[in-house]
Amino acid sequence: MLDLRPVAYVIGLLVVILGAMMVFPFLIDLYDGQGEWPVFLESGLITILAGGLLALSCGNSVRQGLSIRQTFLLTTSVWAALPVFGAIPLMMGATELSFTDAFFEAMSGLTTTGSTVISGLDDLPRGILLWRGILQWLGGIGIIVVAMVFLPELRVGGMQIFRSEAFDTMGKILPRAQTIARQISLIYVALTLLCMVVYVVLGMGLFDALVHALTTMSTGGFSNYDASFGTFSGPAEYAASFFMIMAALPFVRYVQLINGQGQPLLRDSQIRAFLGTILVLIIVTASVLLYIFPHHPEQALREALFNITSIISGTGYASVDYMEWGSFLIMVFFFIGLIGGCAGSTACSVKVFRYQILFASIRVQIQRIRSPNGIFIPRFDGRPVGPDVLSSVISFFMFFVVTLGVVSWGLALTGLDFITAVSGAATAVANVGPGLGDIIGPAGNFSTLNDAAKWILSAAMLIGRLELMAVYAILTLRFWRN
Repeated sequence: MLDLRPVAYVIGLLVVILGAMMVFPFLIDLYDGQGEWPVFLESGLITILAGGLLALSCGNSVRQGLSIRQTFLLTTSVWAALPVFGAIPLMMGATELSFTDAFFEAMSGLTTTGSTVISGLDDLPRGILLWRGILQWLGGIGIIVVAMVFLPELRVGGMQIFRSEAFDTMGKILPRAQTIARQISLIYVALTLLCMVVYVVLGMGLFDALVHALTTMSTGGFSNYDASFGTFSGPAEYAASFFMIMAALPFVRYVQLINGQGQPLLRDSQIRAFLGTILVLIIVTASVLLYIFPHHPEQALREALFNITSIISGTGYASVDYMEWGSFLIMVFFFIGLIGGCAGSTACSVKVFRYQILFASIRVQIQRIRSPNGIFIPRFDGRPVGPDVLSSVISFFMFFVVTLGVVSWGLALTGLDFITAVSGAATAVANVGPGLGDIIGPAGNFSTLNDAAKWILSAAMLIGRLELMAVYAILTLRFWRN
C-alpha cells in the first residue's frame, strides 16, 4: 500500500511556510492602522497550526527519499492543498469572498495564472494586495523547483531531457531538491529585489514596486489596480518586459552563470528560439498597430513589446485593452498564449522546447520520406532526442489538446458563450491570465462566472501548471495498486 505519511509531512512543512508568510501582510495592515490585521493573524495561526500538526504526526515516517509514486502524489497534492489555506484571508478579509471565489483566487495566485475574481483592487487594504503578490511569488519559485527537480525525474512531457541539467537528481529527489532550491532562491530573490529597485527608480511607489516585482518575476500578473499595468504606462513597461523575459528563461542557466559558466546561457537553443519568437511577434504587432491606429512609433513599439511579452510568458499583465486591436491581433494573442516560455522558468504553457522537439521530429519524418534509406535522428540543442522523450512530448501535445477540448466543453455546459469558454479553457490550462471577450478579456475579470465554471477553471489551472501528466497519472487505478 502507498505510504502517504512522507507526502503529508512535506505538505505540512509547506503549509507552515505559507502560514509564516502571512506575517508580512499582517505587519503592513498593522502599520497602516487597518482593521484587517487580525485577519492575517488568525489566518496565519490556523495555517501554521494545521500544517505543524500534520508534519509532526507524520515526521517519524520520513527515513529516506520519496519513491516515484510518492513524488507524483506530492507534486499534485501540494498545489491542491496550499490554495485551501491561501484562501482563508481572502474569505475573512475585506474582499469577503465565498470559498469558491477565494479558492479560485488562491489557485490562480499559486499557479501564477493571474486570473482574478476581485473588482475594486484600487481600494483594497494593502495587506490583501500584498498577500496576492506573495501567493504568486511563492508559486513562481515553487514551480521552478518542480520543473528542475521533480518533472525530469518523473519523465513528464519530455522533461527527462533536462535530467543532467537538474544536477543528476535520480534517486536523490528530496535531499538534492534542497540544494537546488537554495541556489535558485538566491537568484530569484536577487532578481526580485533588482526589479523592485528599477520600478522605484522609474517612478512607482515603494509598495507598488514591491508587489509588482513579486508578480513580475513569478510571471503571475496580479496587479494592485483594476487597470493592471496600464496604471504605469511609460518607461516602466520596458522594465517589466525585460524582467518578464528574464523570468521566462531557464533558471538553471543563471545557476551556471553565477558558478562561472556563461557559455550555456548564450548557446541554449531554447533561449534563442524564445527570444527570436518574441522579436518576430513584436515586429508584426507593432507594424499592424502603426497601420490600423495613428500611434506614435514609440508607443506602438512599447505596447507591442509589453503585451506580447506579457502573454507569451504567461504573466498576463495588460497595459491596454487589446480586444480593440482587431481580429488579427486578437488571434495572435490567443495562440501565443499557447507557446509559453522556457523549461525551468516561472513561465507557463506548452514551453518552447516542446515545439522545437516537435518540429525536429516533423523535419526528420519529411527527410525519411524523401530519402527512405537514410538515417535521420531528431536533435534538440545539439543532442539526439531519444524515442522516450519524443513519445513523451507527442503525448503531451495530445493530452494538451484533449484537455483544452474537455475544459471548453465543460465551460460551455455551464452556459458560457463559445469565445468565453474556449479562451477561458486556454487561459486556465496555459496559466496565462486574461481570456478573450467582454467578460474575461483584459478589461474584465472572472467574477461574473458561475461557481461551476470557477471550479472547472481551478482544476484546469492545477492540471496545466503541473504539465498535465503529473496530475493524470494519479487519477489512474494502476497508480494506486501495489
